[in-house]
Amino acid sequence: MATRSTRQHIVVVGGGAMGSAAAWRLAVDGYRVTLLEQFEPGHVRGASHGSSRIFRHAYADRRYVELAARAAALWAELEEADGTRLLSWTGAVDHGDPAAVQGLAKVLGDAGLAYQILSPQAAAQHWPGLRFDTVVLHHAAAGRVDADRAVAVLQRRAAAAGAHVIHRSTARRLTVGRLGAEVVLDSATIKADQVVVAAGAWTSDLLGELIALPPLRTTREQPAHFPPIDPNLVWPSFIHHPGSDLRAEGIYGLGSADGIKIGEHGTGPVVHPDTRTFDPDPIVTDRLIGYAAEWLPGVNPTLPAPVTCLYTTTPDGNFIVDRVGPITVAAGFSGHGFKFTPAIGDLISGLVSGNIRTPDLFSLNRFSGDKPVPARSA
Repeated sequence: MATRSTRQHIVVVGGGAMGSAAAWRLAVDGYRVTLLEQFEPGHVRGASHGSSRIFRHAYADRRYVELAARAAALWAELEEADGTRLLSWTGAVDHGDPAAVQGLAKVLGDAGLAYQILSPQAAAQHWPGLRFDTVVLHHAAAGRVDADRAVAVLQRRAAAAGAHVIHRSTARRLTVGRLGAEVVLDSATIKADQVVVAAGAWTSDLLGELIALPPLRTTREQPAHFPPIDPNLVWPSFIHHPGSDLRAEGIYGLGSADGIKIGEHGTGPVVHPDTRTFDPDPIVTDRLIGYAAEWLPGVNPTLPAPVTCLYTTTPDGNFIVDRVGPITVAAGFSGHGFKFTPAIGDLISGLVSGNIRTPDLFSLNRFSGDKPVPARSA
């Protein structure tokens, strides 16, 4: 632990998954940390709530495979420290577009991770709750994360390491000076040596005049939970890639305490987080009912329980984790970021310390050059 770090005060704005992970790693690394969250604990206004998120290593980009491996180790460290189970290792399957599926298999193999290629018939024997088309990729190093529990544990471990966690405290403005930064609240101003902004859909509102951000797109998404017919069935996390019989944007799904969750990726309307609605869109619900009826023989498709959440994404689908002076910004994680949460917190701590450089994949500078290439999500 660096002696110098104990003299620095770091304010983290945003108590969702990434901000909470940053507060945890920074506190463990010896910084004085204040974590500010504008809403109450366990709120549903952002992108970090709910009972389940997918954990998987299967990415077309090897850098994400390696980041998932780092995250898996840190999830295990977090579970051991708190005595709380966060990950369920159910495995994961990909099917649909054969080129996408085979491409993922190649990257997993190149990374030394075990996988299987199955026929639709063989896969259906393993997972009778699902119907498959074309080729099926199964990799065991996958499953799901309990999102609500993870955020609570991250904040609890941050506090145990000395962080000051404050809910119902909204950052209205940031100012940067020669000796650090200030966070202006409704009734106070907090001085900091550095500030980490992990404010999700509110990032552009807070940083728009300080940092040249790319356009961050916030949409209101609407997955749904369906009751399983047989509660004893094991459900892997699954991605149905667009192509073959599926004429859509693709579907993701996984088991959860609330039922079998499925959703479309990034198809919702653009919204502002302060004015978004929580009422389900019946058109989206009908699409998910139709998908469940055709592809999920293990659920009752007539009893959907739709929920809403926010997606905030960058133009290329890759994250922003970068430092500009005393400000470190972490944004654009929606759709596939939750699995990496503790690794992103660790990366943020490294950027704050100056001990590591921003990865090119997550740099703000990438938006000033060539046209970005979209990332494979979920």
